[in-house]
Amino acid sequence: MNLLFAIDDNVSTQLMTCLYSIVQNTPGEKFDAYVIQKEPLKKTDQITAFCQKIGVDYHAIQVDPEVFKDAPITDRYPETIYYRLLAHQYLPADLHRILYLDVDILVLNSLNDLYELDMGDKLYAAASHSALTNNMTEQFNKLRLGNYEAESYYNSGVLLMNLDAIRQKVKPDEIFQYIKDNKLTLFLPDQDVLNALYGKDFIKIPDELYNYDARMSSLYTLIGNGAWNLDWVIDHTVILHFCGRDKPWKPDYTTRYSGLYKHYAHKTKLLIND
Repeated sequence: MNLLFAIDDNVSTQLMTCLYSIVQNTPGEKFDAYVIQKEPLKKTDQITAFCQKIGVDYHAIQVDPEVFKDAPITDRYPETIYYRLLAHQYLPADLHRILYLDVDILVLNSLNDLYELDMGDKLYAAASHSALTNNMTEQFNKLRLGNYEAESYYNSGVLLMNLDAIRQKVKPDEIFQYIKDNKLTLFLPDQDVLNALYGKDFIKIPDELYNYDARMSSLYTLIGNGAWNLDWVIDHTVILHFCGRDKPWKPDYTTRYSGLYKHYAHKTKLLIND
């Protein structure tokens, strides 16, 4: 199974925690982790050694630092968020499929069903959080981005990528021109670009399984008529995503799933120091 991440030195420990949760909960699978980075990570040796301990093949991929020099960047949205847009330019040509994951994620159950999804000629499979917002937000995003043919507005934190199709359709010049023309109106830059240009080429997957927003547990319980409670999440949710500014590795994070994250982080730390 091919996994893709895009990080800088600020979240290298979180990468290892995410990888540990994947290996623990998708047993019997061989993993190749491709990590796109602007420059070699300071913890490269530690990451490599950790991956060897858990049976993951680590592949560092360095990008040209000039490629995204004109893209809109903030403290919340660093340059690394754009790397997934052109990941196919850097990945080996013999890779046909890869699963991109943000590192603020825990994998709680097997990834196999998601990874083996029949994608046909679609570019991406991703979840939408539209059920957690409202129809007005969906319509606003379609109006703002002009992607009326898209079924929904997709979260880019979990992307199953059909690399063969992406290499045919996703062009750097088109992406850079869109960013240049719309940089003042991009709320969530890389996510907006993916939705605006390629939203009609997505397969929608259920967010309660594959991109559960940890901030919204009360809403999920309501939408699921009480069934999607904590026990249900532990048994069924595959990808638990800690969206937003508050992150579970911060000492003041105290939401429902903080203890769960700390468990995996602690196990990761023990392996790093072993």
